Amino acid sequence: MPAFVLRRLIQALIVMVAVAFIAFLLFQYVGDPVIFLLGQEATPEQTRALRADLGLDMPFFVQFGHFFAHAAQGEFGLSLRQGAKVSRLMAERFPATLELAGVAAVLALALGIPMGVYAALRRGSFLSQVFMTFSLLGVSLPTFLIGILLILVFSVGLGWFPSFGRGDTVQLGWWSTGLLTASGWHHIILPAATLAIFQLTLIMRLVRAEMLEVLRTDYIKFARARGLSDRAIHFGHALRNTLVPVMTITGLQLGGLIAFSIITETVFQWPGLGLLFIQAVTFADIPVMAAYLCLMALIFVTINLVVDLLYFAVDPRLRVSATEAR
Repeated sequence: MPAFVLRRLIQALIVMVAVAFIAFLLFQYVGDPVIFLLGQEATPEQTRALRADLGLDMPFFVQFGHFFAHAAQGEFGLSLRQGAKVSRLMAERFPATLELAGVAAVLALALGIPMGVYAALRRGSFLSQVFMTFSLLGVSLPTFLIGILLILVFSVGLGWFPSFGRGDTVQLGWWSTGLLTASGWHHIILPAATLAIFQLTLIMRLVRAEMLEVLRTDYIKFARARGLSDRAIHFGHALRNTLVPVMTITGLQLGGLIAFSIITETVFQWPGLGLLFIQAVTFADIPVMAAYLCLMALIFVTINLVVDLLYFAVDPRLRVSATEAR
């Protein structure tokens, strides 16, 4: 186990260094931060002085070393558009994105797994066909179109939910949450549903496919021969083994919910990291873009590491393989 964890940590560190290098290249090839800060009318003396203050006159790899050291501490300088520290801007927006992704993940898991199990166990039923049709629509329609349709139906047509914003929030230290207010829940339902639909249909189809595969295995046939009830076979044996590969995909999809919430946040004007990133791209705010890239990479690497450890703990075959390798 320690050797397995050490290998994964080394791989994670290599990935983070590579992503930090890509983010650093933004400063080199996507505009000049000195021009952004001083403007086109700056004198050569002002330009040279600021370049020296920012360390841009140092060799390339020395600059990267300074950038990586500051990035490891969560410091990416000042936003070129807002003039505030990037770390503060990210900290202000992160709770909104994490709450949106968390609610969407709960919806996707709470609905996707039971729907997938039902579609596998009742393949010929009408409701199973409805689920499969819904899954095709969910994986086919783009997220922005789903969001617009939900706004059209539930905000414009029925007037049940608001179409933008986060609602009232409560401040808990540096963390702001809308999950403790009725207005916050009222505002999060549509964007969370929009973000969850693709993940829900993906999980449902994956659970269905894995469940059908497991039900054809020999140990399930042996369990039936022993006279076990369908409930014990389906939920005590088949579902438990079905969720092992599903766990890996679901973990990575959770990172995807956070990273790819950009479109949903833009459609619903949700004040999270995705909307901040879109605004940064529009104004070529390189420090914010670099910070967002590094943060998303860190989230993916962390989730992947946690999933690998859970997979290692759940699947005994991996432990046997690791023991034989030693």
